[in-house]
Amino acid sequence: MAAKNLSFEASLDRLAEIVARLEAGNEPLEESMKLFEEGSALAGRCYEKLQKAEQKIKELSLKEDEA
Repeated sequence: MAAKNLSFEASLDRLAEIVARLEAGNEPLEESMKLFEEGSALAGRCYEKLQKAEQKIKELSLKEDEA
């Protein structure tokens, strides 16, 4: 799956799906490792997007306070 092209919301949905599959414990080890790797990458990208959004909000708040 082209995770880099997913929106934040789609990434969260995919991450939730991966977590559910891993928690169910029905996947073979190799598939579980692939899912874990994909989930880790998705979580990292989501975290980066949240950090950027937080920074943007801080910048906008500072501009508003200065005005």
